[in-house]
Amino acid sequence: MLAYILRRVFQSALVLLVVGLVAFSMFRFVGDPVDNMLGQERTQADIERLRDTLGLDDPFPVQYWNFLGNAVQGNFGVSYRQGRPVSEILIERAPATLELAAVSGVLALTFGIGLGVFTAIRRDGFAANAIMTLSLVGVSLPTFLIGILLIYLFSVELGWLPSFGRGEVVQFGGWSTGFLTESGLKALILPSITLGLYQMTLIMRLVRSEMLEVLRTDYIRFARARGLSERAVNFRHALKNTMVPVITVTGLQLGSIIAFAIITETVFQWPGVGLLFINAIQFVDIPVMAAYLMLISVMFVGINLIVDLLYVMIDPRLRGDPAKGH
Repeated sequence: MLAYILRRVFQSALVLLVVGLVAFSMFRFVGDPVDNMLGQERTQADIERLRDTLGLDDPFPVQYWNFLGNAVQGNFGVSYRQGRPVSEILIERAPATLELAAVSGVLALTFGIGLGVFTAIRRDGFAANAIMTLSLVGVSLPTFLIGILLIYLFSVELGWLPSFGRGEVVQFGGWSTGFLTESGLKALILPSITLGLYQMTLIMRLVRSEMLEVLRTDYIRFARARGLSERAVNFRHALKNTMVPVITVTGLQLGSIIAFAIITETVFQWPGVGLLFINAIQFVDIPVMAAYLMLISVMFVGINLIVDLLYVMIDPRLRGDPAKGH
């Protein structure tokens, strides 16, 4: 088990190194930030002095090595646009994105698994068929269009919920949260539904498909023949075996919530790291872009590592030789 964990950690670190190299290579040639940082009256001496300060004249391997060394320490340099440490900016923006992702993830998991189990057990019922039909909306429509439709209905027509912004926030220690204010909670509703709807639909349809497959197996028929209640058959036996393949997709979908937050934050002008990344692209703010991509990579790799370990915990067959189990 320990060797398996160490191997997975090594593979994760290798993936992060490759992602960092690719990201840094792309951002290295996106554009020259000096053009945005200096005014029209700049001189050649000003340009050379700024490039030397930013380390842009160093060889590529030196820049990459410095980038990795600083990134490990949480230092991603200074924003070309704001002139502040990138880590400080990310700390300010992270609570908004993490709260939005947390609410969206809870909604996606709760309703996805619940509705998936319901539509599998009541697969011939009217309610189950209606839910499956409506779920096509979440799969078919793009995220930005869902957000615009929700804004039009609940903000423009009904006037129930705000159409943009995070609402009023309060400081709780070093964390800014909207959970403790009415306007903050209202502002969370539309973007969290927009962000979580696609993931919820995928999880629901996957749970339903896997559970229907499990319910057709021989050991489920044997469990019913033993006189076990439908509740015990469905939840103690069928659902448990359904969750093994579901965990992988669910873990990746929860990771994608952070990545897809870019679209949702742009539609709702949500002041998170996704909107920060979009603004950084417009101003060729390379340190912010690199930091964001590394942050997303760490989250994806971390979630994937947790999923691999959960596999071994849930399925005892993989504990003998986890490497062969995959």
